[in-house]
Amino acid sequence: MLVIDSPLWERAPEEERLRRHKHTEYRTKDEILARFTAVPSQELILPYVRRHIAAESVRKSDGGWVWKFDPAIYGGEYLDPTPADEESLESMLAAMRCRVGYLRCEAGLVPPAMAERIRSLLQLRGPFVELAEAGHHPMLDQPLPLVATLRTLLEFWSIT
Repeated sequence: MLVIDSPLWERAPEEERLRRHKHTEYRTKDEILARFTAVPSQELILPYVRRHIAAESVRKSDGGWVWKFDPAIYGGEYLDPTPADEESLESMLAAMRCRVGYLRCEAGLVPPAMAERIRSLLQLRGPFVELAEAGHHPMLDQPLPLVATLRTLLEFWSIT
């Protein structure tokens, strides 16, 4: 298993806001595409990646344009607290017996002190790698370095 920039116990700050957010229909496709943002937010997103993901994330409805995702994800039963919510990444990492690698994004959500805690939890079961200059969503701002890193880690695992 490879974990990418997941904090040990915290949820994204935007999650609570999106739970309370009224989901809007937009009049035009251009209007909704201009509203695209990553959750949690990330300042740098490569323009061609932003355009592609935004364009593939909307659909025409009877009243205009809407996001393709299920609005219940952020406002309904899917994110209501469950017993699994009490299980943090910290407890899951400690319990896993398989190989586990961790990819920390330099400009992501995981601060250095938490990164050190994660490194200690891995207990030599896999690599801990930092992806330079990457935000929390490395596929949005550093897609080629992300792919190169993933390929390298998977190749490493295939020969050890």
